[in-house]
Amino acid sequence: MQNEPMQAVRAAVACEALTLENGLTVLVRPMPGYSGVHAIYGTRFGSIDLEFEVDGRRVSLPAGVAHFLEHKMFESEDGDAFAKFAKTGASANAYTSFDKTCYLFTATQQVDESLDILLSMVNEPYFTKETIQKEQGIIGQEIKMYDDSQDWRIMTGLFGCLYHNHPIRNDIAGTVESIAQITPEMLYDCCKGFYNPGNMVLAVAGNITTDQVLAACKRAKLPAKPAQVKRIQPQEPETVAKERLEFSMQLAKPCLGVGFKETPVEGAKAEIICDMITELVCGGMTDFYRSLYDQGLVNPGFGGEFLVLDGCCCFLFTGETDQPEKVRGLLLDEIERLRKEGVNEELFTLCKNQSYGEMLQDLENIEDSATALAGSFFRKRSLTEEIEALASVTRQEVDEALQTMLRLERSSTVIIWPKQEENA
Repeated sequence: MQNEPMQAVRAAVACEALTLENGLTVLVRPMPGYSGVHAIYGTRFGSIDLEFEVDGRRVSLPAGVAHFLEHKMFESEDGDAFAKFAKTGASANAYTSFDKTCYLFTATQQVDESLDILLSMVNEPYFTKETIQKEQGIIGQEIKMYDDSQDWRIMTGLFGCLYHNHPIRNDIAGTVESIAQITPEMLYDCCKGFYNPGNMVLAVAGNITTDQVLAACKRAKLPAKPAQVKRIQPQEPETVAKERLEFSMQLAKPCLGVGFKETPVEGAKAEIICDMITELVCGGMTDFYRSLYDQGLVNPGFGGEFLVLDGCCCFLFTGETDQPEKVRGLLLDEIERLRKEGVNEELFTLCKNQSYGEMLQDLENIEDSATALAGSFFRKRSLTEEIEALASVTRQEVDEALQTMLRLERSSTVIIWPKQEENA
């Protein structure tokens, strides 16, 4: 990109970023003219954080604690946070991923009051054995619901095949058996270790000022001295745990997943290269994808994605197909062709421009803007750094990455077959 367009891009992704004395990162993108506000209060604590030390004391958790804690944060001694948000007219929600938990709301009125609710509900946890037991039943039903999702089963199947010890092998929500082990003491340990300002971000976008956000932080009286937490990840060999997994469930079509285990990468540029590789292998603009689709071998949802976490890095190519073995073979052939011939220059440029467009499109509404700001915190870099990293990526660097990545010997295959109806 030329300097002038790059300056315009930098201006588009600009936000006000501050770190408070207690360590909380505050990111604000005032958007005058918009009617609403979207706020995200998030912590670097997800389903893979099962072993840690807090203030020098070792804590071990069963699978599913981060997700369980997300649910419990909406409860307090003086009522349910959802009910409080309803009174301000705000729409609230939350989610847990492998490496983070986020609480959020969207509002067009009484924004200050909604910010107070958001900050206080996370800052003032309340757990009892009785409320935990009640939640175990609720989340148990949610776990069973995910068991019926083919997309989720293909992903968890691939993680289980690719990794020997890494906690990505566990379902984010855990199992009915694992969440039955949760105690109030465990949840308070998690709050002390991860729900402290130095490990958190408050990202806000929309019709609001930075002064409003800072005033809400001051009213919340957040902890002044964060606890010292140290994550502990198990050792993970380079080999895959299992090369193949096949099982059946209620499906209309077979579902294929091909995963590749990689050495963890670091930095915005390396991650952007990996993201681009998924598009260059079988993205919607490739001849390979169009050929598969035109032949009726895959559905429109077939594609790839890249995931990087602490101690984990992998590519996943998934989708429905009536001929999973054939599509797997064609995918491996296409990867080998790209490795030998290199990436097409025109396609590389199209994918790069598409990435620019997606980054800028994420800043056109308040929800995506706040999500992009929070995401930059979790990735430990700014949006401007990501844009500049994308601008510097070359086709030659992608070709070099393909020489060492997506290797057959570090791959696993999962196929889910439609369950055959039993004869009456």
